Amino acid sequence: MRRIEREKFVETISSLCKEVNYSLPLSMIKALIKARENERDERPREVLSILIENARIAKEKCVPICQDTGFVIVFLDIGRDLRVDFDINSSVQEGVGRGYKEGYLRQSIVSSPFERKNTGDNTPAIIHINLIDGESLQITLFAKGAGSENQGGLFMLKPSDREKIEDIVVSYVKEKAPYVCPPIMVGIGIGGDMEIACLLSKKAVLRDIGRFNENLAIAQMEKNLLFKINNLGIGPGGLGGMTTALCVNIEVASCHIGSLPLAINFGCYATRYKRITI
Repeated sequence: MRRIEREKFVETISSLCKEVNYSLPLSMIKALIKARENERDERPREVLSILIENARIAKEKCVPICQDTGFVIVFLDIGRDLRVDFDINSSVQEGVGRGYKEGYLRQSIVSSPFERKNTGDNTPAIIHINLIDGESLQITLFAKGAGSENQGGLFMLKPSDREKIEDIVVSYVKEKAPYVCPPIMVGIGIGGDMEIACLLSKKAVLRDIGRFNENLAIAQMEKNLLFKINNLGIGPGGLGGMTTALCVNIEVASCHIGSLPLAINFGCYATRYKRITI
């Protein structure tokens, strides 16, 4: 049975905190460049050029892409045959605290929603653990900014509202997208219950741009929604243009016969995450 050392795990979490704040995912960079090529007018092209240049400078100089360095969310897919003989929660928190201090990253977390006292090291992180076959450990670290998170929403629909889903999503994006620093990523969770739908919508944001749902009908809905959202004309920076969204990703789960939960989560142009296997 393979064993993982605690210090290696903590250091990996620490390094990821810095990397995600300095470097955008490659699929995001490619999507921004492609969007600039597709824009017809000078203003949206200029906005996209600034965003691409900002990402280049951040990576080269190891400085944050955005002043909001995010609420750290860690997804752990742990192999059942992997020996982990240390406390996962405290180790994640140590790694996050170390990474944010070493990287001089803004510490954005308060210990209480009412007292609003900063915890001083950007902890606690939110942790989701999933057990998988094998002896690998996959870590997905997501630094989620408040600007995009604050615009998310949940709709508890009736099953008969199924045909209304696309209209509900487009109407909601039209209202919220200007506040999310477009071009945006739209993550949609359909099914489950209240919390599962929200979790699915957040996981949907973490799917690489350009990779559609494996279900052809759902993939078609993703394409339909992307077309409709980009026809809103909100554009890069909310200043008009053809690229309001870079992608629409949908994840689904089984649900109760009397329910149809629908959750929408956004990622801004600086959606920061990284996934590695150790």
